[in-house]
Amino acid sequence: MEILEKFLSNYTLITILLFAAMIYAAVASAKVKSTFHKYNQLYVSSKICACDAARQILDLNGLYDVQVIRVAGNLTDHYDPKKKIIALSDSVYGSASVGAIGVAAHECGHAVQHAVGYGPIKLRNLFVPVVNICSKAWVWIFMIGCAFGSLQLAEVGIVFFAVIVLFQLLTLPVEFNASNRAIDTLIKTGILYGEEVAGARKVLKAAAMTYVASLLVSIMQLLRLIASTRRRRR
Repeated sequence: MEILEKFLSNYTLITILLFAAMIYAAVASAKVKSTFHKYNQLYVSSKICACDAARQILDLNGLYDVQVIRVAGNLTDHYDPKKKIIALSDSVYGSASVGAIGVAAHECGHAVQHAVGYGPIKLRNLFVPVVNICSKAWVWIFMIGCAFGSLQLAEVGIVFFAVIVLFQLLTLPVEFNASNRAIDTLIKTGILYGEEVAGARKVLKAAAMTYVASLLVSIMQLLRLIASTRRRRR
């Protein structure tokens, strides 16, 4: 406890660590793009494209009501549980590359999580409405509190931001589990073989690290906000 107190009193150190985390996040973002680009040029021996691979994985899990559609953009892939849609980006949808199929399988992993009632994703989804409010309101509450000298109001803003950090923390097991499901399915179905599996695993690991990096940035930002209010109390 005493160590934490000393750490929170060192605003300069926390700021330096925040910038370090931001640099790591930028590196992680560049890494996922370069890794995907590399393995998006390595085509699979099964010659199946990402959209067909996704359809095969979904059907294998009995998710016949989940559609696979194409969306604009690069790495804008996602699963929409409300509409039951796997949305694959332009660079993924029709590609028969290791990278594209890895990404498509990952999104299918999320669809399976919803279907089987995977605990962490159910818990994460409970936070979504609250997080939507917190993400829009926290900065305004914090700034107004600081502007009018109300540390109590500023601390409410910090609590709102802490909810966002908790949500990011809950996201990690969801993302890692979706990737693990993807790799296991790609191996079992024979969609990928040998080195192709290793390539897909590298793509998904690089993507997962962006979530870790984002969490680290948010944690350091949270600590910086706390340290800031502590300074104002003096």
